[in-house]
Amino acid sequence: MSSSAEAAGTRGRSRAASPASLLYLVKHLELAVTAEMERVTSIAGLTPVQYTALTALERHPGITSAQLARNSFVRAQSMAEMVNGMMQRGLISRERDPRDGRHYLLSLTPQGCALVESLRAPVHNIERLMVADLTLAQAEQLRGYLDTCRRALAPPAPAANVAAR
Repeated sequence: MSSSAEAAGTRGRSRAASPASLLYLVKHLELAVTAEMERVTSIAGLTPVQYTALTALERHPGITSAQLARNSFVRAQSMAEMVNGMMQRGLISRERDPRDGRHYLLSLTPQGCALVESLRAPVHNIERLMVADLTLAQAEQLRGYLDTCRRALAPPAPAANVAAR
């Protein structure tokens, strides 16, 4: 074997032997979770992002579309389209903010609540399957580690405006 062939073979082996980066693994996990979520949510005629938005409204009723976009990991423009579609399906309602008439507040309708509830067990099953080979303690450690990583990369919270005007 020539020295260049040996060098090429050695390079290939050393790369293959190195562990995958955490970013690579996180992205592959995200893709796998998204595929499973699409399988589960499509039965109800939803996308994973729509399901995320509905669960965000379940946790934070009476928020604006912009707040819902942040809680659902999408741009405000995308959320506006999504809100219209979910309103047409009767899953969410929109009412003027009594404190600021320029804004609308979004909430789940009873139909939206029922839909989220109908998907709760299948979605929980995805998480259960994902951590099936971990002990309960390992799964909780993983949750803690992921939350720590999420917080480390989260944008800083906006400073409160304390200047008197």
